[in-house]
Amino acid sequence: MKALVLSGGSGTRLRPFTYSMPKQLIPIANRPVIEHVLDGIRALGVTEVGVVVGERRPEIEAVLGDGSALGVRITYLSQQQPLGLAHAVSVAREFLGDDDFVMYLGDNMLPQGVTEIAAEFRAERPSAQVVVCKVPDPRAFGVAEVDPDGRVLRLVEKPAQPRSDLALVGVYFFTPDIHRAVAAIVPSARGELEITDAIQWLVAEGADVRAREYSGYWKDTGRVEDVLECNRELLDGITRSVRGEVDERSVLIGEVIVEESARVVNSRIEGPVVVGRGSVVENSHIGPHTAIGRDCLLSDTWVDHSIALDGATVSGVRGVHGSLIGRSAAVTSVRSKHHHRLVVGDHTQVEVAA
Repeated sequence: MKALVLSGGSGTRLRPFTYSMPKQLIPIANRPVIEHVLDGIRALGVTEVGVVVGERRPEIEAVLGDGSALGVRITYLSQQQPLGLAHAVSVAREFLGDDDFVMYLGDNMLPQGVTEIAAEFRAERPSAQVVVCKVPDPRAFGVAEVDPDGRVLRLVEKPAQPRSDLALVGVYFFTPDIHRAVAAIVPSARGELEITDAIQWLVAEGADVRAREYSGYWKDTGRVEDVLECNRELLDGITRSVRGEVDERSVLIGEVIVEESARVVNSRIEGPVVVGRGSVVENSHIGPHTAIGRDCLLSDTWVDHSIALDGATVSGVRGVHGSLIGRSAAVTSVRSKHHHRLVVGDHTQVEVAA
């Protein structure tokens, strides 16, 4: 079996961050989303991975390289325009050959993995097997209508009146039968080749198409709120490790990771928290569910439930909560009781105490 990871798309819901970095490189617990995805693929015993990329290929390739550091072998496949998930399958046709494959959206997090679902697909080899999850409001998702035996009867993309609460979660297993389906469909109203249309074509042709439910934590990291929630989920699973420098005036409580060359000075850190390499935390209080990237400076501040990307500075500001601070961004205080000085980019949200 091979794997196909889709890493195109513009990530409009994560602007302004995605103006300067692909959404798949947004860090969750100090690792890019796409690295977590590749961990999940490697856990299936799959090492041949095609990564479908658009114009952000140089940035993704700079982080992943040839995949050897993550235990996989990566082939980069260029998709000039984001013309749909089924179009990505057609772009990867030569790479995939006649092998079965798992297709994984590069911004989806399933930390509990899909090893049992993959094993079932390998054993029984239906033409397609979709991974679904029960959601309270399926209208924002592709929805699978399934019979009692788990066979897919119908797939509907973002139905106004869903007849099922089983949403497609962005992981699909296919035999080479999917290539006939992709070749047979036409673009949807939004001009894309939809993978749901391709799978529905297989259903209409009488092929064996199944749905298997994923019961673990699942998040599409498409919005800032989703990134922060997923960060909390993953940090809850870390184990204490202190390889950096912590002075005698500092207190670490619970599961805290201080990476090599990081320094904690006269500060209190309440886990789960990770402090990346080369970062300095001084005279500060860092609350739970906070991920501090590499080479950051947090000074005279109180931060919790937040993510600071590499090179960020937070200084002299109290009560930073539920925040995502960009690479090399600076959050500092001014000596004024009446004014705030802000430099705010496009599509940015800033909340200031009244």
